[in-house]
Amino acid sequence: MVAKTSLNMEENIAGLLCYLLTWVTGIIFFFLEKENKFVRFHAMQSILTFLPLNIIAWLVGWLGAPKWTPGGYYGLGTWSPGIPALVYLSWLIWAITVILWLILMIKAYQGEKFKLPVIGDIAEKHI
Repeated sequence: MVAKTSLNMEENIAGLLCYLLTWVTGIIFFFLEKENKFVRFHAMQSILTFLPLNIIAWLVGWLGAPKWTPGGYYGLGTWSPGIPALVYLSWLIWAITVILWLILMIKAYQGEKFKLPVIGDIAEKHI
């Protein structure tokens, strides 16, 4: 028998949906699901995993991206080539994010309480 949630869903489906739109659906399910610890765990793990990864990837990519700055010769502005290493690092972070996203969705759908190192323990404490 599959456990139900207070949202009248099977818990493995709700667990998968916690990761569907990364931290966004994690926040939604964390606030909507009041009783089921499995779903609340996956919602919190989604928030704690993907929100920082998204912020770091965007920030690193933005810092490394080429930029146009006003001023320069005759007021035309100048082109800064950026820092390619930071752009590549941002791509690596996004790749890791996608891999984690797929693994966590599959594990939640299988009904497994798959805990990431450190983050999983923190998520478990805050459900």
